[in-house]
Amino acid sequence: MGVNAAVLAIDAGNSKTDVAVVAGDGTVLGAARGGGFQPSRAGVEAAVDVLAEAAEQALKSAGVTTSTHVSACLANADLPVEEKQLEEAIRHRGWARSVDVRNDTFAVLRAGLLEDAEPRGVAVVCGAGINCAGMLPDGRTARFPAIGRISGDWGGGRGLAEEAMWHAARAEDGRGEATALVSALLGHFGLPSMYALIEALHLGHIAAERQHELTPILFATAAHGDTVARSLVDRMADEVVAMSTVALSRLGLLAEEVPVVLGGSVLAARHPQLDSRIRTLLGQRAPQAAVRVVAERPVLGSVLLGLDALGAEPQAHARARAHYETSVRHLVRS
Repeated sequence: MGVNAAVLAIDAGNSKTDVAVVAGDGTVLGAARGGGFQPSRAGVEAAVDVLAEAAEQALKSAGVTTSTHVSACLANADLPVEEKQLEEAIRHRGWARSVDVRNDTFAVLRAGLLEDAEPRGVAVVCGAGINCAGMLPDGRTARFPAIGRISGDWGGGRGLAEEAMWHAARAEDGRGEATALVSALLGHFGLPSMYALIEALHLGHIAAERQHELTPILFATAAHGDTVARSLVDRMADEVVAMSTVALSRLGLLAEEVPVVLGGSVLAARHPQLDSRIRTLLGQRAPQAAVRVVAERPVLGSVLLGLDALGAEPQAHARARAHYETSVRHLVRS
């Protein structure tokens, strides 16, 4: 093959894994997509097996068997101890001489930073769950456990779906405020009552994984003016702003001109109510912050972090970014 594979970049989320093999000059040599990454459910080795399937497919498509460095940004690597466990497990696969594992929030942050900018800013990811991380050029970070309700988290796609069900159930039986979420959810699943929907989910007649379909319904119902749905969207915005401003404060950046990068399926969708409230509240609490939404696939951030680790030239970063920006433009046209 004549081109060295410098970086094996991995971005693994709850529902899918993206892998890219990249040369030292930023050229993407190969890529693959795999299944979701959930070590807390499957165990570390079984979860890394999912990464292995996509990684080995990407290496094969690039015509190589190893790379110089693995840059892995992984969902559910929420605690430093989990990052170390996963780093060791990946190291044993022999894909590269060096391995760096981080939470996937850092991939979104790196993708949202300009090429000539210092690694300085905060990112909030809102996909199935919610997480936030910030970093400074000297390596200091601000982060949250982001394990769920036991660590104080609220929201994300999964959380919003649960809230939509909760409010609709209470609206139907009289415990809660009336909401158009009832008819919206029932119409989507073609069922006559919330009782029937609850029963279908509880007994597995509707797969639990389909609950993610409720989140877009919630946003659509809010857009039509439903008070309950709108209150949930507002609360989601409040959570994003709370996490980002706390991280900015911890890093001494609250009054600084600094990027706040938003990513994940919920935030990347740019729902008008959610997006507007986030920008308004951040403008009040961190007036110098510049909000950026990452539209590119988060694996770009893993690629850029890998190139950073190898001391690649700025042109390499620009070439890799151009590859993924072109992919986004093609997707929009199609």
